[in-house]
Amino acid sequence: MERYYFATLLRQASVKYTTWTMMPNRKGSKITYQLKVRLKRRRSIWRSVVLRGDQTLDALHEVIFAAFERNDEHLYSFFFPNGSSRHSFSEKRAKEYTAPQGFFPVSGFETETRFSAASATLDDLSLKVGQTFEYLFDFGDEWWHELAVEAVGPIDAEATYPQIVARRGQSPPQYDGYEE
Repeated sequence: MERYYFATLLRQASVKYTTWTMMPNRKGSKITYQLKVRLKRRRSIWRSVVLRGDQTLDALHEVIFAAFERNDEHLYSFFFPNGSSRHSFSEKRAKEYTAPQGFFPVSGFETETRFSAASATLDDLSLKVGQTFEYLFDFGDEWWHELAVEAVGPIDAEATYPQIVARRGQSPPQYDGYEE
């Protein structure tokens, strides 16, 4: 299973905040996806991230985790509405891609709409500019995020992916009232 690990989280005023160590391209995608990730309850707080098309939803989770300065891992899921329920993210109607640690398909009990985030690449999802989907981090505290595809473009051969390319607003603490 391909995983991406943080090498260094740089705290700079510049646009590129993060340096990543990653495994070589699996498919050698030549496409990048720029996604705006907004906190649903605080839409003025957002991050813009760029990933290669051959990177997984698990890698997207990791860059969101870093971008919002989370410090405690939890399970997560991405929800993609089907065509007929474009604006409804009901679990019954949406395809769900969940954290590999929480994905245990059991014959006869899993729905047809639940998949592992570690095996779904962005290219597999056929994302289009303007498309939106949701990300839920921490099923107890329910940090809901809305993701929108801002741009689809070619890979910059000199760049390292994933990257955090823009941010607005200070990340709220992961736990209310918790001081580190």
